[in-house]
Amino acid sequence: MLDIQTFDARAGGNVLYKAFAHPVAAEAVQRLAARLRDAGPLAVYDPDGVAGALFALHPAMPRAEESYVHDVGQIGETRAGVPARPLTDLPRSNCAALLVAAFDAGRIVARSQHMLPGGMVMATLDEARLPDGMLSNPRRYLDRVNFATNYAFFRDERGLHTRLVTANYWSGYGAGAVRLWLRLFDGAGAVLAEWEQPVPPGGASIAIASAEVRARFELPEFAGQLFIHAIGAAGHDVVKYALDTYGEDGEASLSVTHDANAWPADRYAGMPAPRADERVVLWLQNSHAAPIPPGAVMLDRMGAEAPVPLAQEVGPYASLALDVADLLPGLRWPAQIEVRAGRHVVRPRYEVTRAGRTRIAHLNVERAGLPPDPGIPSLHNLLGRGYLLPFPILPRGQFRSIVLPTPMAEQQRTLPIRIDVFDTAGRQVGERFLGCLPRNHDLALDLAEFDVEEGHADLVYDFRDGGDADGWLHALLRYEDRRSGHAAESSFGAHIYNTAMTYRDEPQSYSGPPPGLSTRLFLKLGGPARRSYAALIYPASAAWHPWSTTTLLLHDGDGQVIAEEPLRIACSGSAMVWPHRVFGEALLDRAGPRGYVLIRDATCRLFGYHGLMDDAGGFSLDHMFGF
Repeated sequence: MLDIQTFDARAGGNVLYKAFAHPVAAEAVQRLAARLRDAGPLAVYDPDGVAGALFALHPAMPRAEESYVHDVGQIGETRAGVPARPLTDLPRSNCAALLVAAFDAGRIVARSQHMLPGGMVMATLDEARLPDGMLSNPRRYLDRVNFATNYAFFRDERGLHTRLVTANYWSGYGAGAVRLWLRLFDGAGAVLAEWEQPVPPGGASIAIASAEVRARFELPEFAGQLFIHAIGAAGHDVVKYALDTYGEDGEASLSVTHDANAWPADRYAGMPAPRADERVVLWLQNSHAAPIPPGAVMLDRMGAEAPVPLAQEVGPYASLALDVADLLPGLRWPAQIEVRAGRHVVRPRYEVTRAGRTRIAHLNVERAGLPPDPGIPSLHNLLGRGYLLPFPILPRGQFRSIVLPTPMAEQQRTLPIRIDVFDTAGRQVGERFLGCLPRNHDLALDLAEFDVEEGHADLVYDFRDGGDADGWLHALLRYEDRRSGHAAESSFGAHIYNTAMTYRDEPQSYSGPPPGLSTRLFLKLGGPARRSYAALIYPASAAWHPWSTTTLLLHDGDGQVIAEEPLRIACSGSAMVWPHRVFGEALLDRAGPRGYVLIRDATCRLFGYHGLMDDAGGFSLDHMFGF
C-alpha cells in the first residue's frame, strides 16, 4: 500500500497529496530527482512529515541516506525510509545534498542553511511547484483552490463515446476568470493531448466530448483517462461532473456516472459479481507517476477475507480493463466484490456487458478506521428514522427496481436494516425488515413485491435483532428495462435528511455547518434522441414541511436563466422531472445543447438521480451532484 494520506472525513482532501500527484508536478519532481542523483548521497530534512508520501509517489527520487527533524519528539521516527536524526546533527552529515521536504520553504532555508556542511547542495520542494500560471492563489502554494482537480474515465473507441458535463459553479463562490487545464492519457499512460479550455463567466456550462477531442487532435481510438485542473477556482477544490458514455452507429449502450472521488483509497466496494450471462470489467486507472506493482491490487468476495492479487503491473497513468472472472472465477450475482486498491487509483469504474449492451458505474470508497457508533441506536427520539438512503422506484410497468445493501467500511460486520417504501405522494405503502445482515450477505431485493407503481424507498437502520451501525450505510441500486433488457445502476450512502436537530455533521450542507436544509442540484439537458430526466426525492428523517417549494431554473449554455417553473413534492414523496415536458421544446432549443436545469429549494434538502433515456429502451441513471 502506498504510504500516503489522501482524505480525512473531517478535514477533506489532503492538499499535499494533490500537490505531489499532479502530473505537471510529477514531471518537476523527476527533474528534481535527476539533479539530486547527480549531486551525490542524499539527506532529507522533513519538517512537516511529508517525505514518506513524496518518495512513495515518486520512486525516481534517489534513496535517502539520512533524515533530519527539528521536533525532539520525532527523533527516531522513520522519515524517507531511514530513522530521523536531530537537525543539530546536520553539520556532521556525510551526504552531498540536502532536500528540504517543504513548499514555500524560504523561512525554513533561512534558519537552517548555516548548518550545512561545506559543499552540501540544498534543494526544496519549491522546485516541484506548478508554474504560477497554473495557480489560483500563487501567494500560498498549498491552498486547496490551487488543486481543484479530478480524473475522468475518457473513451472514444468501438462506437462508444464519452461526454463530460458540468457548470462553472466556482463563479458562485466569487471566482473570476476560470479556465481548465486538461491532459488526456491513453490506455498505456502516454500523453495523447494537452490543452487549455476557457470557462465562460457566471454559471456557464462546460462540456468536453471525446469525439470532438479526438477529431481536434487527430487521435486514434483511445480508452484512458482525462486529468482536469480548474485554474481560478474558488469555494470547491474538486471538479464535479456527470460523464455520459453512449453508443452510435448501432451501438446501443448508454450509461452515466457521477464524478470520481478525487483521492485514492485503500479499498472500494459496491461492485456486483456478474450474472451467468454478463461480463464485469474493472477499469483500473493508475492515478500516479509511479507504477502499480504486481500484487498491489487485489479482488475479494465481500466478507470472504481471501483476496486474490493481480499479478500484472499497471504503468504510470495507465488504464487496465480487468475481467473480474480472471481473479474470481465462478462468483455470481448477487455476491459483491471488494477492491483492495492500495491507494493507487481514484474511485474506479466498472463495466458490465450483457447481450451486446454495456453499462458503466462507479465504486465507492470503503472507509477505514470507522468503528460502530453506539450513539446511532438512540437517535430515534430526536431525529426520527435517523440515517436514510433514499432511491427511486421507477415505473413498475417498464422497469425492475432492485436494491443490494453493500458494506462500505472495513470494520462493518453487520447491517441491521429495514426498507420503507413510499408512493409519489409521500404515503408509506410498505416496509420490510431485511434482518441483521452479515458482511458476506447476498440479499438483492426486487421492489416489485411492494406493489407500488412508482415512488421511492429508504433503507434505514433497524436494531430489533441487534447489530451495529456507523452511519455509512450504502447500497447498490439496479434498474432493468423489462422490454429491452438494458440496465443501469448506481450506489450511494445514507445521510440524515430534513431535521432541525443535528448529529455529528448531519444533515450535511453544500457549504457551511449542518443542518443542510436547502437544495442546489445540477441536471444536464439531453436532446431529441436522448431525453434528460431526474428522479427527485424529498426524504425526511422526521416530520418537516408538508411540501417542498422547489424551483426548476432552465439555463442556457452561458448560464443565463431563461425560464423557471415551480414544483411541489410531498414530504417523503418523489417526482419524475422531464425538462422537455416542463419547459417545452421551444425553450429547450433556446437553451441549446449546453443548457441545464438547476434545481433549487431553500426550505428542504432534496436528493436526486438523473440520466438520459432513448426510444430504443436505453437509459442511464446515477445520483446527482450539487454545489
